[in-house]
Amino acid sequence: MSSSLKIYRTAQGAVVQKGTASFLLAGFEWDSLFHDADPLATITKRISGATMHQSTLAPLAPTVHQEIWAAGVTYYRSRDARIEESKGAGGGDFYARVYDAVRPELFYKSSPHRVAGPGTGVRIRKDSKWNVPEPELTLVINRFKKIIGYTIGNDMSSRDIEGENPLYLPQAKSYDQAAGLGPCILLSNEMLPVETEIRIVISRGGKEMFAGATTLAQLKRKPEELVEFLTREMSFPDGGFLMTGTGIVPPNEFTLLSGDRIAITIAPIGTLENTVI
Repeated sequence: MSSSLKIYRTAQGAVVQKGTASFLLAGFEWDSLFHDADPLATITKRISGATMHQSTLAPLAPTVHQEIWAAGVTYYRSRDARIEESKGAGGGDFYARVYDAVRPELFYKSSPHRVAGPGTGVRIRKDSKWNVPEPELTLVINRFKKIIGYTIGNDMSSRDIEGENPLYLPQAKSYDQAAGLGPCILLSNEMLPVETEIRIVISRGGKEMFAGATTLAQLKRKPEELVEFLTREMSFPDGGFLMTGTGIVPPNEFTLLSGDRIAITIAPIGTLENTVI
């Protein structure tokens, strides 16, 4: 992208990467990103003339006080999967209708303390037998309801619980370490190109169990539209994150097991890796 940079949250401060150069902003207040009307300009100015830093610091989840929300049924593949899992429970018609509706499906995904950062563990529920990851482009929103950048999200889902009854969606989607987020925030004032690819690889014991890819061209709803609905009647004084839905669904016979490794890549942002615990 013509004007962008990556910013990583670490225990020692924020690490900014612009091209091949890295800079450590010690004592940086992470929430200030979300309070700024144009954080890209602010950070670009701050690193101008700064000393470069060779960072080996482990990145943390890029949230401190920001809520994580999610959108559903935004890809045709997701629509089909939700209808399939709800057969016999009377929920299929809901998902077919929301895909074509003006109003999108939006739901609360996670508070910051439940988020799994890069290199840490995501969880599967003990009371579920059918669990999958959902790789998603995630919008970063400031307090002014503006998209200021992007990160990678893993919307962990218990498909059997959700399929049993649509009213069980919060239990299928929201629990400790059910949201993976990271590895950084790509600060940009431009939309990602529609040809941007989202790719996932799930490995078990060093063997690839599932791989899939899609592009943002398959995303039915515009990111700005999703943000407008999310913020229409809600304030976000510390900003927030919005997962935009998935277009990659493993086959019905697949379920995650403890020890599985999940790697989600969106090239302009990087790769988010987590292990199932």
